[in-house]
Amino acid sequence: MELKDFLEEERSLGKEEFIELVNRVIEILEKERKRDLVVIKPKGLLTVVGDLHGDLASLCFILEKSKFLERNDKIIFLGDYGDRGEYSPQIYFLILKLKENFPKRVFLLRGNHEFIEGLEIYPHDLPFQIIKRYGSSEVYEKVKEFWSYLYFSALVKKKYLFLHGGLPVNLSSVKELEKVSKESAEEILWNDPAEIKGFFPSSRGAGKIFGEDVSKRILKVLEVKTVIRSHEPSLKVNHSGLVLTLTSTKVYGNFASYLKINLEERAKDAFELEKEVIKF
Repeated sequence: MELKDFLEEERSLGKEEFIELVNRVIEILEKERKRDLVVIKPKGLLTVVGDLHGDLASLCFILEKSKFLERNDKIIFLGDYGDRGEYSPQIYFLILKLKENFPKRVFLLRGNHEFIEGLEIYPHDLPFQIIKRYGSSEVYEKVKEFWSYLYFSALVKKKYLFLHGGLPVNLSSVKELEKVSKESAEEILWNDPAEIKGFFPSSRGAGKIFGEDVSKRILKVLEVKTVIRSHEPSLKVNHSGLVLTLTSTKVYGNFASYLKINLEERAKDAFELEKEVIKF
């Protein structure tokens, strides 16, 4: 199928059809997802998509320019699919259809806007956007159920760690990413890097700010070179090239971006990867 075919299907979709789509994808994830961490084989090309926040135009641009639908590449989404932008229901439809049609090539991570219990976010526009589009809160409840099947992080061994927010500051083994505690889940979804030493509570009201010493220690434990994350409306490098942040939405009035990585090449640091980010 071409992108225009997916978009045409979405325009005519009703409540029951959307719920059925979510159920089909949940069934795929139930069979596939054995732990909170997904390991991605170091084969081929991987497109990395950051926060979307209902920015349908940016997602369409990325899918078209990356030629994901034409090739046999992989794609990973770093979370925050809805809220803020007005096309959040359409974003959810597209990522669900991508996972349904290309289950082994599409990796879906959880962001803080796919919140865990007790860490609800504000403003949270998604339920109102879904009711406006489908006329039912039942669809929103089904989307919330879908969140519980999303991975918290993804790993390309010896190379890259992908997550939404940041590193859990007390992480001591990869097993703690395979089955995350509630505390680690909060930090994965909410943490941010800064040029500090150690860590301290975040002004976001959840998670922590972590420094270069934390990144060095944890990446050594995990045996990876670079963390690739989103969670902030920027493109930046932190911690002497250990952490890359990218965003894929223009809802903040800035640029959007995405990254394409050849997983078969040597691992690159964040400075090298930043040069390969496509901004638009």
